[in-house]
Amino acid sequence: MSIANKVAIVTGASQGIGAGLVKAFRDRGYRVIANSRSIKPSNDPDILTVAGDIADRAVAERIVREGVAKFGRIDTLVNNAGIFTAKPFTAFTAEDYAANIGVNLTGFFNITQAAVAEMEKQGSGHVVSITTSLVDHPVDGVPSVLASLTKGGLNAATKSLAIEYAKRGIRANAVSPGVIKTPMHPPETHGFLAALHPVARMGEISDIVDAVLYLDSAGFVTGEILHVDGGQSAGH
Repeated sequence: MSIANKVAIVTGASQGIGAGLVKAFRDRGYRVIANSRSIKPSNDPDILTVAGDIADRAVAERIVREGVAKFGRIDTLVNNAGIFTAKPFTAFTAEDYAANIGVNLTGFFNITQAAVAEMEKQGSGHVVSITTSLVDHPVDGVPSVLASLTKGGLNAATKSLAIEYAKRGIRANAVSPGVIKTPMHPPETHGFLAALHPVARMGEISDIVDAVLYLDSAGFVTGEILHVDGGQSAGH
């Protein structure tokens, strides 16, 4: 199939990594279904925007249903939407827990289940989830229990999906970033955050976009957790 006919879903698509992914997929000729809670309609006829919270199953199902109705298929799903709440473990509230579980796990489950059901019909597809290197390399001074609980679950689910669907033409991979320079990190924190990585800089949005595009084109790669973290997971 030509890339011009391929269709990608990107969640968390209104800014940061998600917006970078939408642009990169369009630059490659993909048609894109872009979702976030507050995403605005696009002037590009090959971008379908669907606003809403993927923790709501009806929203996740609508993303896939409207995407198939407009473009006819789903080839790639990028689970980019996520919440990171940095608090000491005992300071987490029930609301913090519910919000992280809702987007990071329930949202993943809802949209991935709906997308994979469509991929099964065509006998091909690819799921990429954005997780975090903090799962396997926690950092002193960066409290991350809820991130590890939820994103660690996505790493494990990625491997399970990869094996369950390997013979059905559907691949599953994850990109595990270090700290990426996005609007969520104020400039005054950049020095501290850069020092968390052995390469002594923060990651750029383009670093993650390049990793996702690599995985999407790498037909013999499935079940991979690709660390894009400036050496953070390798050690200090």
